[in-house]
Amino acid sequence: MKVNRIAIKLGSTITLLLLVVLLPLGFVIDQIFSGFYYGQVQEDIDQQSSHYATALADPENGMMVQMIEMMAELSQVKLYIVDTEGEIIANSSVPGLSKGSFIPEEEMNTLSSGNTIKKEYEARTMGSRFLVSGQPIHDGDTFYGGVYVLSAVDSIYESIQKVRQMLVLSSIGTFFLALGFTVVLSRKLSKPMVQMEQATRKIAKGDLDARVKVVTGDETGSLAQAINDLAADLKVYRDTRREFLANISHELRTPMTYLEGYTKILKENLYQSEAEKEQYLDIIQQESVRLNHLINDLFELSKMEEGKFSLNQEWIDLREVVENIHHKVSLKAKEKGVIFAFTIEEDVSLVFGDGLRMEQIFSNLLDNAIRYTDQGIISLNIKSLQPYEILIEIIDTGNGIPKEDLSYIFERFYRVEKSRSREHGGTGLGLAIVKQLVEIQGGTIQVFSELGKGTRFEIRFPVTSKKGNGGEEL
Repeated sequence: MKVNRIAIKLGSTITLLLLVVLLPLGFVIDQIFSGFYYGQVQEDIDQQSSHYATALADPENGMMVQMIEMMAELSQVKLYIVDTEGEIIANSSVPGLSKGSFIPEEEMNTLSSGNTIKKEYEARTMGSRFLVSGQPIHDGDTFYGGVYVLSAVDSIYESIQKVRQMLVLSSIGTFFLALGFTVVLSRKLSKPMVQMEQATRKIAKGDLDARVKVVTGDETGSLAQAINDLAADLKVYRDTRREFLANISHELRTPMTYLEGYTKILKENLYQSEAEKEQYLDIIQQESVRLNHLINDLFELSKMEEGKFSLNQEWIDLREVVENIHHKVSLKAKEKGVIFAFTIEEDVSLVFGDGLRMEQIFSNLLDNAIRYTDQGIISLNIKSLQPYEILIEIIDTGNGIPKEDLSYIFERFYRVEKSRSREHGGTGLGLAIVKQLVEIQGGTIQVFSELGKGTRFEIRFPVTSKKGNGGEEL
């Protein structure tokens, strides 16, 4: 087993914290029980010695010492009484002390000054230990001696020892119970981590189908889901890259084949007439232009995705942008037999963006609409969604896009009508470039379509400061 595992670290940390809590807690509980027992016994013998001292303070009752000694014998209370000289004049079952012996001089000084004595006495002959409470016997300023009451503490020690044994057993049981819980918890927490490690290693080796089982909704589950999302994104990226390489190879191979074939025909004079020669030259020119457009589109798209694409942004009037492309688009639409119309609301706000790139957006979308519309109308509508947004709609009555293709049309080289892709022309990068141009200028683009009825593109740009057509600045 590896020492540097999260289960070992977590288990060790929790166990150490448990010990840090249990050991001081056990010590405090032991002190509380010990103090409680000793306090109770000390309080009892203090009360008894005080009562006896009060009874013995009557100088007219000379028989009181013998009476108290007799009562103590009958009630099995251990006590002894001393006179003003410190001589023991009465003893009730106190081992190791005899009548006629004297107590230490410092104790007599304490009693004569009116103070109480609290001490612990050990009878060496019996090996017993006692708590002792000594009270002075006095009547006003007259000192008559002192009375000592004793209580055996052997039973207290036994009780405390039992309590300590119970505390130790409870602590050991709690420790092992917590240790088992810690082991289970640490393994439960570390198991998903191990699975994530294994999955990420598989992903790193190229197995992008590897997944982590998400069993919780906490941070661990969120991390597992993030790894699964990463694997899915990487798989999409890998598949997209493969498809892109296949598409770009195909798109480059086709014009290069034309160029190579017709160049060879011209070089070897295999044409029959000058008209045929001109036809071949036109094909070479068209494919050269197509190849140049493809390379330029790829270059622009690459710069956009890398964030190296520069914009010349300023406040622009969308009406001017539309009017600039109106003539070109109208001619293309007329050649195709399609009607082109546009409407712009009077209170349309200015947009902060790049005028040339905005014109490129409109041109790409309108060219795409003309290419796939055989009859009907193409309309461009610009509306102001007051006060913070402009809506641009490009609507056609063309072929429409199948529902299953809608989510892919902004991808590079994606074609809805693959069998007629070359017939309609284009590089397959136009919509991908449009999406990038819209987003880097702070806008959003959506597409809605119904097969056989037409397509509608919606572009939204935010407006924050200015208004067009003579409107006041905000």
